[in-house]
Amino acid sequence: MKNPGIAIIGGGPAGLMAAETARAAGATVDVYERMGSVGRKLLIAGKGGLNLTHSDAFDLFVSRYRGREREVRAWLEKFDAQALRDWARGLGVDTFVGTSGRVFPNDLKAAPLLRGWVRRLRADGVNFHVQHRWLGWGGDGVLRFAHGDGESPVHADAVVLALGGGSWPVLGSDGAWTSILAERGVELAPLRPANCGFEIARGTAEGWSEFFAGKHAGQPVKPVVVEWRDESGDAIRRQGEFVVTAHGIEGSLIYALAAPLRDAIGAHGRTTIHLDLAPGRDAARLARELAQPRGKRTFSEHLRRHAGIDGVKAGLLYELLAKDQMRNPQRLAQAIKAMPLTLVRPRPLVEAISTAGGVRFAALDERLMLKALPGVFCAGEMIDWEAPTGGYLLTACFASGRIAGQGAVEWMRRLR
Repeated sequence: MKNPGIAIIGGGPAGLMAAETARAAGATVDVYERMGSVGRKLLIAGKGGLNLTHSDAFDLFVSRYRGREREVRAWLEKFDAQALRDWARGLGVDTFVGTSGRVFPNDLKAAPLLRGWVRRLRADGVNFHVQHRWLGWGGDGVLRFAHGDGESPVHADAVVLALGGGSWPVLGSDGAWTSILAERGVELAPLRPANCGFEIARGTAEGWSEFFAGKHAGQPVKPVVVEWRDESGDAIRRQGEFVVTAHGIEGSLIYALAAPLRDAIGAHGRTTIHLDLAPGRDAARLARELAQPRGKRTFSEHLRRHAGIDGVKAGLLYELLAKDQMRNPQRLAQAIKAMPLTLVRPRPLVEAISTAGGVRFAALDERLMLKALPGVFCAGEMIDWEAPTGGYLLTACFASGRIAGQGAVEWMRRLR
């Protein structure tokens, strides 16, 4: 049984920021982590360069939190992107703004930041307990943890839950907490994949052909424009790149549209996007170029010379178009500029980069305390919000951790 103080359950960015905030206010802080070390998902994010935050203007930044702009704005008003960069600098990690507006550490690595942070937390008196899997509460309100071959009971004046969503469970966030909180009357939205890939259909057949998948899975399609229309007919167009997978498509361009695509599939069973495989060329020009005599050249070489289409882009045409479309210059040009691709389901939650759903905002007060469980606070991805990749996810996790940590300190002081 530990001395009373604040128990932080979950050692990701939200939990560690809650720990830092509470300890800075003088509280006794213990961090409990299911895995053998903290920050594992942060380290995985760092393999791509650790996109820490984004340089968007504040209002634009807030708009990225689809459907939760008002709630997340309140967090970011207290700890925004610049505050996060300043905080990183305090750990000796300077940052820079990339050409896309995304913010990265100068060395593009997560490990030095995480090591420095944990070292500072330990030096400041934060206690860490790894390989502790939270089981819920005992009958007397004591926290229960599975550890080793038995259980470790823990008493705390306040608790911050920072348990993540349900994506990448191998890194510690498996969503098992949902049943624990549901039993306590906490209102939850179902966990769903966010920033995820999608499976495709070709007519009545689902998935790519064996030949196409075997040849092109893992290859990027770039540059490409994706257009999608919502139920009102309003179009969303974005240029970038995506990757062909064995089952469909994924990648940054798809992640940026994942939330509305997922919701449309949930409502209607499928949805269709249109691909512009030749950005910068109009259909009329393409038709003229493709109508040029082919001579002895192969059709693939004709496509490459007159439309700039080869590799995986040519493969998509062969995969998705009928032969008569391929041989008709006008119809082929139209398809290159607006090739329909049907999406039938998002990939499973365990594969997603992040999670939608979780603890509903209606179940929380402004300090992120659960109304049904006074003294218990929530932070990070386990709350019902989502955002595209680009640094928005991490920024909100850090910001919510600060809010929850401050709330826990205020609650503990009231008790004493």
